[in-house]
Amino acid sequence: MLYFAYGSNLNHFQMKRRCKDSKFLKKINLNNFRLTFRSRYRAADIDAMKNSIVPGGLFEISKSDEKKLDVYEDYPILYKKYYFTYYGKKVMTYTMVGKTPFAFPTERYLNIVKRGYKNCKLDQKYLKKALR
Repeated sequence: MLYFAYGSNLNHFQMKRRCKDSKFLKKINLNNFRLTFRSRYRAADIDAMKNSIVPGGLFEISKSDEKKLDVYEDYPILYKKYYFTYYGKKVMTYTMVGKTPFAFPTERYLNIVKRGYKNCKLDQKYLKKALR
């Protein structure tokens, strides 16, 4: 199955630890969405927004990896699944159920996300924009 990571799961070390079968395929953009941070966890989330993009990592994951991610993402309480099509293939990602106001991420969490941006060779300008 294909999985789109846009927050801390971009971090290859963390993703491997969490999902042993996962393989990073390439970086892709999710169009008409923007990155934000919210909830009492101050974690990454995405919102629909015209003419905006969220850069992320496309991973191949197994069924058991998906089950582990579901637990980590507190699915379906904190996050729900969102599916989109990328070149004719179905891709799964998570988006928060409760759309609370912006909350600046913790330094520790932000550093994990920044490392993930480097791992996936993503443009940090989108991350900086989300933090404004």
